[in-house]
Amino acid sequence: MAIAALVLSTTLFTAFQTSPCQELGSRTMPGATITSAELHAAGPYVIQGFGGQTRTGPMLPEHCRVRVTLTPVEGSRIRMEIWLPTENWNGKFLAVGNGGWAGSISLSAVAGGLAEGYAAASNDTGHEGGSGAFALGNPEAVVDFAYRAMHTMTVQSKAIIGEFYGQAPRLSYYSGCSTGGRQGLMEAQRYPADFDGIIVGAPVNNVNHLHVAQTQKYMEILGDESRWVPPEKIRAIADAVMNTCDADDGVADGLIENPEMCRFDPSTLACASGGGDMCLTPGQVASLERAYSPVFTTGGELVYPGHARGFESGWRMPEPGSAPPNLPTDSFRYLGHQDPDWDWRTFDLDADLARVTENAGYIESTDPDLTEFKARGGKLIMYHGWNDPGPTPINSIQYYNAVQDAMGPGQDDWMRLFMMPGVGHCRGGVGPDQAHFLGALERWVESGIAPDRIRAAKVEDGQVRMTRPLCSYPEVAVYTGVGSTNDAGNFTCEAP
Repeated sequence: MAIAALVLSTTLFTAFQTSPCQELGSRTMPGATITSAELHAAGPYVIQGFGGQTRTGPMLPEHCRVRVTLTPVEGSRIRMEIWLPTENWNGKFLAVGNGGWAGSISLSAVAGGLAEGYAAASNDTGHEGGSGAFALGNPEAVVDFAYRAMHTMTVQSKAIIGEFYGQAPRLSYYSGCSTGGRQGLMEAQRYPADFDGIIVGAPVNNVNHLHVAQTQKYMEILGDESRWVPPEKIRAIADAVMNTCDADDGVADGLIENPEMCRFDPSTLACASGGGDMCLTPGQVASLERAYSPVFTTGGELVYPGHARGFESGWRMPEPGSAPPNLPTDSFRYLGHQDPDWDWRTFDLDADLARVTENAGYIESTDPDLTEFKARGGKLIMYHGWNDPGPTPINSIQYYNAVQDAMGPGQDDWMRLFMMPGVGHCRGGVGPDQAHFLGALERWVESGIAPDRIRAAKVEDGQVRMTRPLCSYPEVAVYTGVGSTNDAGNFTCEAP
């Protein structure tokens, strides 16, 4: 009888024990509310796609999935999640960024970090939904989107990590592309102590200026139907650019290694009739020339640089009679005019740039002085696809050069830029678009091994079709003349 009572007592004690994950759910934190903390078994991450389709992602370890609502100030409500491995934690923290107008948590990127042993976190930047409508009458939400959400999440994540593991992370990293690239630069500029290493991909760091330039070019085409270029001609233009510049790097392989050296002239496709796929009317030639050209204010100040040659297959051409896309015009509708009924036909480059800059210029992360980040030993890797049809890679080069101008030449002991031939926005395109930037950053921060070149792969149907080295700008990959041109080992990195 006594033995039976002891067994029952032990069973009840075990049943009512709480796990560290459950205990975390009962913690209180200033400016943050943990809404749930759930223990998830090891297994594959299932990625939800459009139309209910799913695909299998990386294998995940057992982890504690924590949902938190951050309220740093009145009027601010930021949702975040942090996933904490219950065993084999690498002792490090990884924050991941967002895209577009954000409005959701980047769970797939969190899962990727967890799969590599990180305690990984993401947030929705303080609003839900992928438009700029959150800014209407809600200035605190704009500040959250600009910079506060990521910093607040980082501070609270480190506190949660300390509670869960009994120790702070020994190193902290950040990785993001597009809007996430802007967020990464913002962290280096405003909060240089948040991260030891930062990965910045295709940054829309001067996002207001980008949206002004995009809208201006859309307006010019929509205002003159002769400027519209049909899809079949866009394909022909892309082929013509490739035929002109592909072999400039010594290899005819469907990749333009260094578009800065490409001398394709749109006027070579002009003809009097304008008929046929390979024949452009004067208006179409003007549109192509405009795509490559920077946008200036009427006073001659640079708004945003033009596209690099090679981007043409992703050229975003508005249909005649349509409106410009909401992604850029939301900047003026909600940030500039605070009017959901703003008529895009009234867009004025100078006036709308001035208005959105006055109301929300702090969204942009353009300060080239990263002295504090460098001084504390921070390392920064930037990358950009040469074929990006959105934020032009030339803008990333200009920011990289601005840092050299502000801080002096020879900053490659802590900051490097990698251009990706044939790659679109963040990934995609004909070029090798899969590169382990985080691994390169880890080696740099933790072992002092600077990344002179990073191997990138093109993967199709689960098979590696091509590898190439990404070279530290301004160097480019040069074929040795021996072996397959699909093998990164047969290329060296050299000054152009």
